[in-house]
Amino acid sequence: MARLEGIRIQNYRALRDVTLGKTFEHRTGTPLPKLMAIIGPNGCGKSSLMDALGFLGDCLTSGVEVACDMPHRGGFDRLRTRGVSEPIKFELYYRENSDSRPISYSLQIDIGSDGLPFVSHERLRQRRRGQSAGQPYSFLEISDGTGFVWAGEATELEEGGRKILFRLADRQRLGITSYDNVADQPRVVAFSTFLKGWYLSYFVPNRARDMPMAGAQKHLNREGDNLANYVQFLQRQHPRRFDEVLSRIAQKIPGIVSIKHEPQKDGRLLLQFNDRGYVDPFYQQDMSDGTLKMFAYLLLMEDPESAPFIGIEEPENGLHHQLLGPLAQEFRKYANQAGGPQVLVTTHAPYFVDELTPSEVWILEKGEDGFSSVVRAADIPTIQAMYDEGIMLGSMWFSNHFGRGNP
Repeated sequence: MARLEGIRIQNYRALRDVTLGKTFEHRTGTPLPKLMAIIGPNGCGKSSLMDALGFLGDCLTSGVEVACDMPHRGGFDRLRTRGVSEPIKFELYYRENSDSRPISYSLQIDIGSDGLPFVSHERLRQRRRGQSAGQPYSFLEISDGTGFVWAGEATELEEGGRKILFRLADRQRLGITSYDNVADQPRVVAFSTFLKGWYLSYFVPNRARDMPMAGAQKHLNREGDNLANYVQFLQRQHPRRFDEVLSRIAQKIPGIVSIKHEPQKDGRLLLQFNDRGYVDPFYQQDMSDGTLKMFAYLLLMEDPESAPFIGIEEPENGLHHQLLGPLAQEFRKYANQAGGPQVLVTTHAPYFVDELTPSEVWILEKGEDGFSSVVRAADIPTIQAMYDEGIMLGSMWFSNHFGRGNP
């Protein structure tokens, strides 16, 4: 499965210039792990970081103007860092698989003379085989709507290949969307598929209590309001495995003896939670926020076609603190399984962080200038030393030993 090694975000709200992991411009960094957490006080930029990831996906699927104008963003001027005139910039550094050379994708979004946001620059590049220095080979590059793409596999690119010049009809659309279904642009197709597959979650229990119209849906959506549809898909496509999944999940939720499903006449699937001490079952509309949330996360990890990258915002909301450690363990097991995704979590919960290592935790904080900065816990010598002595990270953070990331 493809893996993100690093990301750089510039001029996006409080994220004036933030880098996580390894990028083309920061090749001395450490590649991002399979499980990672971003911690820090309220207002430090955690939500902006998660939204920046969602913004990239929205730009790909809907175009930059629609992505900027979504209600929770409010337009380009509210997204670009205050006092900055440069474009909003992103760089993603990823590998298609463990044996491939890393690929860098750069995107810059600016505001035009007509007041509309547009893609001012976009580039996919990769070093030639055996090359460790010098400029990488660009196989897609676009500036202000004009650019080129190379046709063929990587080996053909290195031998010259076929350079196709073009001009985009719509500067608000990403260039990779023009070639993401073209067979002789395999690197463009692979990257576009990778980015389209990202899944971001901010689960809202009240939304998940709804019983939407029947209709199987392949994946759980961001707020979980299609939980019933996702359950219906799993049961329809994998009936034998589905019963095993419900049994396995029931064992991981305190107080739950079993979880059953009951088909309705209109095609919907009603979930029954059999709680210890009660004869009659409870239905998903009656379950507590914590139980419903834990169930949704555990069910997400049973997706037979997992997203390559999963971002989860504040999973601790509504969960008992004793469930946070087991949940972190489940995320790690999920990420580290063969073909498992990368999982990024933003959290305020020391109990969740207690299950992580210094190489899996980044501390985000906002400086006096109003801009966010980030540092990996493993790069702070005192934190790594205390962890090596057996002190858990969450306990250090709760006791203000980090020296940063506190209100």
